[in-house]
Amino acid sequence: MPSTAHHKVVTFGIPSYNAAADMDRCISSILEGSGYAPDVEVIIVDDGSTDETPRKADEWAARYPGIVRAVHQENGGHGIAVLSGLREASGTYYKVVDSDDWLDAEALSTMLSILRGFEERGCRVDLFISNYVYEKVHEGKRTAISYRTALPRKKVFGWDQIGRFRPDQNLLMHSLCYRTDVLRAADLPLPAHTFYVDNIYAYVPLPRCETLYYADIDLYRYFIGREGQSVNEATMVRRLDQQFRITRIMMESYHLYDDVRSARLRSYMMGYFTMMMTICSVFSKLSDDPQARVWLRDLWRDLKVYDERMYRHARYGLLGMGTNLPTRAGEKTTIGLYHLASRIFKFN
Repeated sequence: MPSTAHHKVVTFGIPSYNAAADMDRCISSILEGSGYAPDVEVIIVDDGSTDETPRKADEWAARYPGIVRAVHQENGGHGIAVLSGLREASGTYYKVVDSDDWLDAEALSTMLSILRGFEERGCRVDLFISNYVYEKVHEGKRTAISYRTALPRKKVFGWDQIGRFRPDQNLLMHSLCYRTDVLRAADLPLPAHTFYVDNIYAYVPLPRCETLYYADIDLYRYFIGREGQSVNEATMVRRLDQQFRITRIMMESYHLYDDVRSARLRSYMMGYFTMMMTICSVFSKLSDDPQARVWLRDLWRDLKVYDERMYRHARYGLLGMGTNLPTRAGEKTTIGLYHLASRIFKFN
């Protein structure tokens, strides 16, 4: 790990692949929102880009030495870029900001004040959680996802103090800022050249986090609904094999009922994993590829062998039953329910 003249309270890792059109706004939002503070570190990870990203990354690093660093690597995909930033990070905390997203200046200032306060008081917090906001490109509508109904505010707490999360309230990469040593200890199994690794990032480290803090601030901002975006429905159908790969990794990360001590965390993680199985079930029905149904059948079979209790919860709960209805009419019902949920929760 490189040495720095000034202690870094937080490192922002920015995975960047052919991001020349968007990265300036992302980087500027962090620098301006932090007031160019010397205890903030920004690591731009150029993931083998073929556009102007490498040059721009180097220019930012040259302009703000001691704050911004550029890391260049062969193309490995989003997960490998995330891990590269984590490996290079010198901050006590680590947060990923994708190169086409940005941070709100006022919320960032609040976050930094809180993290600095932890450092000054010697208060160890493993996970800092904040809200995120997404904007629908073609609708001009903004939706803020907060956790004020699920998490305590203005206090350090543990998993046994969390409440119930709504279906649209999962903790995503956008809302998480981990303590760096906790994240490294999780040894994240992020595969190369694979989308949707953010699900692993937001799932696998959680049992290692013993102390948490939730700030009710709208920090992270991004757009959804752009053509080719990874959460666009047509794109998700095309990349369904990668969705199955990620879900398998999550499945094999824990025997939830044996490995996770906190009943409330276990319940949350089981809900998250069930959502992943639901996505596989729904999109295998949206796909024209007959192999998709084979993948789904094999995944359910392997889950049953791996952990019977996890299988029963995922397969015979409301979501599992509703998205695995038999017959062609059942498939049409499943797809109809999915599109209704999509309109209600606006998740793509």
